[in-house]
Amino acid sequence: MAPAMRNLLAELDRYTQAFRVFLERSTEHRSMQQFVEKQLPEVIASIGNGKSTINVLGVGSGAGEMDLQILSKIRARYPGVTINNEVVEPSASQISKYKEHVAQASNLENIKFTWHKETADEYESRMKAEKKTKKWDFIHMIQMLYYVKDIPATLQYFHSLLESQGKLLIILVSGKSGWETLWRKHAASFPLEGFCSFISSGDLPRLLDSAGMKYQVYEIPSQLDITSCFIEGDRDGELLLDFLTETIDFTKNAPPELKRQVMEELRKPGCSESRDGKVFFNSSLGVIVIEP
Repeated sequence: MAPAMRNLLAELDRYTQAFRVFLERSTEHRSMQQFVEKQLPEVIASIGNGKSTINVLGVGSGAGEMDLQILSKIRARYPGVTINNEVVEPSASQISKYKEHVAQASNLENIKFTWHKETADEYESRMKAEKKTKKWDFIHMIQMLYYVKDIPATLQYFHSLLESQGKLLIILVSGKSGWETLWRKHAASFPLEGFCSFISSGDLPRLLDSAGMKYQVYEIPSQLDITSCFIEGDRDGELLLDFLTETIDFTKNAPPELKRQVMEELRKPGCSESRDGKVFFNSSLGVIVIEP
C-alpha cells in the first residue's frame, strides 16, 4: 500500500462531499424510504404499548434525513405520545445539517431532540463513567457499524439498553452486494488506519447467533450509478471512487496496479451491471431487526 493513501474519514469535509455525490447517484435513500413506508410499521408495532413517552436513540445519524422519516412513522403509530429522540453523531457539520432539517420540518410536534457530538464508543464510555443505564424503546444504527472498533461488544452494549418491547434496527450493505465483492477482495489494500472495518449484513447472523440474540433479516435492493468513475478527470467520479474505497483521492494516490484491479472489478457482474451505456453498482442493503 502506498504511504500516500489515507483513509477518507481523515478529512471529514471530503468524506461529506463524497457521501453527498453517493446519495445523488444512488437509490439508497429511496430504497430505505420504501422500507420505512412498508416494513417499519410492523417493526415498531409494539415498542410504545402503554407508554406516555417513547425513547428513541439514533447512533451515527448523519444529517438526520432517515431519522425524521422513522420518527414520523413512530408518531403516526402512537399519536399524542411524547417522543424523546437522542442523537449520537461525531460530525459537527452533520449535526448542524440535522438541526436545519428539524427547523424546516412541519410534523415534529411532541418530539424532543437532543444531540451528542460523539462516537458510539464515546457515548458508551460516557454512560458508564456517569453510571447511567438509560433504556430505549427504539435504537437505530444506519450505515455506521463499519466505524466502531469492536462490533460484537458494541452490539452487546446497545442491545442491553433495549426496553422489554424495544427494537434495535441495523442497516448495513448487503452480503449479496457489490460492496461485499469489492471489499472482500481489496480491503487489505485500502487504508483503514483503524478508522473502520468491513462488515456486511451477511456477517451479522453469525455474530448474533453466537450472542444468543433474536433477530429478523430484510433485504433492500439499491443501485449506484458509477458511470462517471470511468470518465477521466470527472470530479464526481473521483469522489465516488473515494467513497467506494474509503480513500482520499484514490484516483491520484492509489498504486497503478491497485487502481487497475479496482476499476476492473467495478465493471464485473459480481459488483455491477452495464445497462443503456451506464454502469450500475449493486449497492443493496441488509436490514437486521434485533429483539430484546
